[in-house]
Amino acid sequence: MSDHPTASRRPIVTPDAAARAVRSFAGLPILIVGDVMLDQFVVGRVNRISPEAPVPVVEFEHDEYRAGGAANVASNVRSLGGKVELVGVIGGDESGKRLAQELEERTIGAGGLVCDGNRRTTKKLRIVTSRNQQVARVDYETDEEVAGTTEAAIVAHIRRAAGQAKVIVVSDYLKGAISRGVMSAIVAIAAERHIPVLVDPKIPHIDYYRGTTLVTPNHHEAEVATHMRIRSDDDAGRAARVFRERTGCQSVLITRGEQGMCLLDGTEEAHFPAVAREVSDVTGAGDTVIATLALTLGTGAPIAQAAWLANHAAGVVVGKFGPATVSPEELLGAIGRA
Repeated sequence: MSDHPTASRRPIVTPDAAARAVRSFAGLPILIVGDVMLDQFVVGRVNRISPEAPVPVVEFEHDEYRAGGAANVASNVRSLGGKVELVGVIGGDESGKRLAQELEERTIGAGGLVCDGNRRTTKKLRIVTSRNQQVARVDYETDEEVAGTTEAAIVAHIRRAAGQAKVIVVSDYLKGAISRGVMSAIVAIAAERHIPVLVDPKIPHIDYYRGTTLVTPNHHEAEVATHMRIRSDDDAGRAARVFRERTGCQSVLITRGEQGMCLLDGTEEAHFPAVAREVSDVTGAGDTVIATLALTLGTGAPIAQAAWLANHAAGVVVGKFGPATVSPEELLGAIGRA
């Protein structure tokens, strides 16, 4: 493999080809393995500061619940028309029941969620104003890596669900579902079935991802993993090569926020400028990116086309508040404006 890839600053993907891929998402089976979460939003009005401490007083209006983490990746795949099986771990608590309910309402296959009574279901409680300003966040979690019977049950569910999957997505939030054993099983099962494995990574697990197809670190994660500053497209390309060597994966997509994306695929390096028209909230944008990548690769399209589409999907979702999803119609509209 060459250490000096060919750089393409303007990769060519025709809107017609991209639109055909989006229309082919319907019914594509995708397996998602990772850290599922429940996102709770306590929404209220702020009219005064507390006399007890210099903090705002939030007058409660309503609660909102959304599927987060790997479950938000699943929601994005489902919203784009794909068929989803989700494998992860929850606790035997009310948050786990609420999350299962949220997934059922979205027709997401949740039979692979393993209930471990010794764990908490990961929940992020955000207190926000009616103007979508976040005041505080409270995290409920058990982040020890799964082991024993829980790990074995997760692997069994992966093997079962992989029989129908076109792509396996690993959504690693460092909350315990992705152990070294789980990751090794995913790579082995995918190799048996000749299907790609995509990883949204966490740097402490970087040594787990050897043998995967595509890893998608964000700008900060790529800098930490490579000990390099990324200030330009050339910096990003060099960091992607170092990141690939460090992880042992086949391809790397660095998401760079307002600077777009950098893809290293084989000997080809491509740069995609950001396309967001309005940025409201970047929460969950990485989930949208990897969901779109998975579906596009599931159609048989090349990685460059998948990255181009994922870039446009991210441009849509950052205009929404909180962990959000993109519909085929929204993505087709973004393509039409390209």
